[in-house]
Amino acid sequence: MTPILIKTIQFFLSLSLLIVLHELGHFIPAKFFKTRVEKFYLFFDVKFSLFKKKIGETVYGIGWLPLGGYVKISGMIDESMDKEQMKQEPKPWEFRSKPAWQRLIIMLGGVTVNFVLAVVIFIGLVFTYGEEYIANDSLKDGIWVTEKSLGDELGVRTGDKILSVDGKKIEALQQILPEMIYGEKYTIERDGQIIEKTIPVDFIETLSEDKEKVRFISYRLPFVINEVPKKSPNADSGLQKGDAVVEMAGIPVEYKDQVTPILEANKGKEVPIKVMREGSLQDLTVSISDDAALGVVLGMTPEEFKQAGYLELKTLKYSFWESIPAGWNKGVKTLTDYIKGMKKIFNPDTGAYKEVGGFAAIGGMFPDTWNWPAFWATTAFISIILAFMNILPIPALDGGHVAFLLYEMVTGRKPSDKFLEYAQMIGFFILIALLLFANGNDLYKWLFK
Repeated sequence: MTPILIKTIQFFLSLSLLIVLHELGHFIPAKFFKTRVEKFYLFFDVKFSLFKKKIGETVYGIGWLPLGGYVKISGMIDESMDKEQMKQEPKPWEFRSKPAWQRLIIMLGGVTVNFVLAVVIFIGLVFTYGEEYIANDSLKDGIWVTEKSLGDELGVRTGDKILSVDGKKIEALQQILPEMIYGEKYTIERDGQIIEKTIPVDFIETLSEDKEKVRFISYRLPFVINEVPKKSPNADSGLQKGDAVVEMAGIPVEYKDQVTPILEANKGKEVPIKVMREGSLQDLTVSISDDAALGVVLGMTPEEFKQAGYLELKTLKYSFWESIPAGWNKGVKTLTDYIKGMKKIFNPDTGAYKEVGGFAAIGGMFPDTWNWPAFWATTAFISIILAFMNILPIPALDGGHVAFLLYEMVTGRKPSDKFLEYAQMIGFFILIALLLFANGNDLYKWLFK
């Protein structure tokens, strides 16, 4: 299967699972409070259904329009806009006849299930696979900024040690960029000095300009030979697997970032080098190609990295009981970060609104090969997104219904059915506008970027 097909299958599998469980979050408390549920649908059945079957008082079906799903609860003004039913006298089994606290539980059921589902997935992932990360404080000589322009924009350079973002210590190298995307200030150690820096307000927009270079912060790669291919121009130079280059063209070196400018300055030339081999120095001569390459493969195993003191790869293993708070914390952290990201979207100065994406962007989050851990991690993240978006106080979303119910519970006055009908229509148009904007962004990026 092609990568696009694999992503598409994962997208629809994940989306279907999340929609069904979200709607179950409404369906189960509705049935518990003896409220009639007329329809339970995956996707929308505009004009016709791909499948439907009535069981008891509920029609279960699959629509053809994959923009979500719904449960139609009797006596409730929802996306079905069933005005005729609302003109009749309230029946005991209808939503509008139930106490406000019961209606509130029914409406909160979907987002609750979405958040709980994400936490359960995170629990399963950390219990099954643990967490593997590069310890940030183990980096011997700081980070490697692979794209100088992005580093200059942010204010970091190769060799810096990034200590914290917004006062929070960075434990893992992999946390640096995500924390900076959502953060405002960070602290680095440079040449023995502690420096406080401010993250540019438009940093997200700067990153979005070049997706291929977005991961521009990495660990520094020691210039240690892993392989000298037979077709390499230096196959007969005497270089061997395990050689650590410590000097090139008379200049002391240790890392790839130090060697690169020397290679650029000596294209097409032969230069002397010194390598450390089994504790002793060896003098060799190597040829640099016209495209500034030695024709060798670099690399060390995680254990070799650790033994040499360059970095430490840590793996956290959790027992079942330990995985529960770990999964919960991961769910809360994901939701908190997403809220921070949403705040940036509503600040035009950040340019983050340009990164709002629709279905193509969501589908692009899935790996292009079938990978169950990645699939479930992405599904958990999308579940968090659905929980947050659905609780927004926009009419036509769960959050809109919750807002009106809270108003009713506080004031003792229920909004009129006519008001709720108008609010539902306004909310529907707001959602359509948001969908057009998000998917329009996807189309614009596909056509022009």
